[in-house]
Amino acid sequence: MPESSPQSVTLSRLSTLVTFAEEGSVVGAARRLVVSESAVSVAMSALSKDLGVALVERVGRGVELTPAGATYVGYARQVLGLLEQGWAAARGVGAPGRGRLRLAAVPTAADQLIAPLLAAFSGDFPEVELRVDVGSSSEVWDLLAHHEVDLVLAGRPPQTASGRIAAQRDNLLVVVVGPSMLASFDEGETTWLLRERGSGTRASLEALLSARDLDPPRMVLGSNGAVLAAAVAGLGAALVSADAVALELGREQLVVVPVEGTPLVRPWHLVTGPTPTPATRLFVEHVLSVPGWRAAP
Repeated sequence: MPESSPQSVTLSRLSTLVTFAEEGSVVGAARRLVVSESAVSVAMSALSKDLGVALVERVGRGVELTPAGATYVGYARQVLGLLEQGWAAARGVGAPGRGRLRLAAVPTAADQLIAPLLAAFSGDFPEVELRVDVGSSSEVWDLLAHHEVDLVLAGRPPQTASGRIAAQRDNLLVVVVGPSMLASFDEGETTWLLRERGSGTRASLEALLSARDLDPPRMVLGSNGAVLAAAVAGLGAALVSADAVALELGREQLVVVPVEGTPLVRPWHLVTGPTPTPATRLFVEHVLSVPGWRAAP
């Protein structure tokens, strides 16, 4: 007989470990779970005992995951994500308008596309519980891989993604500057405004500059909104979705500048997990009824 068994693991202990990993400390996990710090420590100690391997260790004055713990967290996230997905799928059998829909989107898609889609869907299916997470391209695909969301709205999925492209929408990336910079714009000398690491738009810009063998000054900003504000203020040039700057272009706060290789065609992709729930399939059908969206080839 083995010393320990996976059957002895409780979901609350799994949840505690995952929360600790996400927060990075016992204090943070306790605050988020609304329990005492000792309760967090006891739960992780009990989980280590259940598995027969140390999942956390004291480092200095804090506690960190061991290599075994870091490995186990990935599986724990998938277990918890699958259970939540299963709950939603079971509730949706015969009544897809009663389930739960967990959606993740990159910031530009969240700013420009999510609200009208969800508003119309929620109006037709008010009993579907909606949750939206916003993160970088790498973050949203990680959520889908761990079954922590049902759908992702982002650029092209990485080759390692296990989901299915359910719908697409055109998206053009253009180079914009403030009117005051138009006359002096030089793609090799002007400062380029970059998104954070993990951003698909940033990766597209870096690839564009590399293909042209250009190494201009760069300024990194933490969000799409910050990039747009900096461009309007005349701090540099930006590669952005044309959808995201329609208002600024109309007000002549920004102008499109011609750069070889642009506009870039980077369609939006709506991607489901391998086994979409009834509510997920219902949302995909809704999106495909919206002008501009089409089924994936």
